[in-house]
Amino acid sequence: MKYPEKVGVASIDDFAEVIDVRSPAEFADDHVPGAISAPVLSNDERAQIGTLHKQASPFDAKKAGAALVSRNIATHLETLFAGRERDWRPLVYCWRGGKRSGAMAHILREIGWHAASLEGGYKAYRTGVLAQLAELPGRFSFRVICGETGSAKSRLLEALDAEGAQVLDLEQLASHKGSLLGGLPGRPQPAQRMFESMVWDKLRHFDPSKPVFVESESKKVGQVQVPDALILAMRAADCIHIETELASRVAFLIGDYAHFLADASSLRDRLNCLVELHGREVIARWNAAIEAGDWTTLVADLLQNHYDPAYNKSMPKNYRRFEQAESLRPKDLTPEGIRQAAKMLLTTT
Repeated sequence: MKYPEKVGVASIDDFAEVIDVRSPAEFADDHVPGAISAPVLSNDERAQIGTLHKQASPFDAKKAGAALVSRNIATHLETLFAGRERDWRPLVYCWRGGKRSGAMAHILREIGWHAASLEGGYKAYRTGVLAQLAELPGRFSFRVICGETGSAKSRLLEALDAEGAQVLDLEQLASHKGSLLGGLPGRPQPAQRMFESMVWDKLRHFDPSKPVFVESESKKVGQVQVPDALILAMRAADCIHIETELASRVAFLIGDYAHFLADASSLRDRLNCLVELHGREVIARWNAAIEAGDWTTLVADLLQNHYDPAYNKSMPKNYRRFEQAESLRPKDLTPEGIRQAAKMLLTTT
């Protein structure tokens, strides 16, 4: 069988592995989800070749670049690709589908592997992702999980996923809980392009005949933005409102945000950012609770005077079917209570 040497974005899933030969910096900004980074030029080497191209000549840059690319490909053959079987079929891409991916794919084919290059490279991939993000959300019936802060919405999504439901967890993809205190320790947020790639990858694998559960996010989740077509589809969708007592939400949040409670200085710094919204007296009250380690009082105060009012104002405005939301009342917000709530929800959806 003769395999093509160049394929389009639609053929990505036909390959055993996708190999990104761009620099590590390019890969970190965005890449095909699941791709392996095998740079043929490091960040510094790419900059050096670019400088040589400008200050000397294109010929000198090509000659020096070829030597670097050859050495780096050899290293990958001896390490990263050393255990690949004879029938391995990788797809290779670079920025435009030109010299970097062409060099890697050519050598892999000469060895005997069925390698192909991505036509148009990353640029073609990115164009395809943006086009599909504008179209894919319209195919699905979303079910929006709503509820005041501390209602365990993310945990409910996890439980629904464990039960086999289709779940789009935007906070998990964004590495952020979507609020002032939503940053996750040790997990920096992805670049906007990478976030969009991950959203695209989730959407394209969903079955349009089944509902997709998603949390009632704002347009921004931390520093990344939800794609326009997706947020519009979410805001027009049916809603499911988790209803639970304040005390249960307080207890849940104390456990869920334990990393912040262990870092009082950082918590104070974040809350001090709200002085223009709430005034110095309120901020002083919150800081006093932090100083005393009175987390129950602090969390209840934050919910009643910051989070809940903002939620009650924004939800009817942004989610047009919120007032007609189906109610979901978990027995409690323990893992078992949330699991049972997920099962209950799936029996009525």
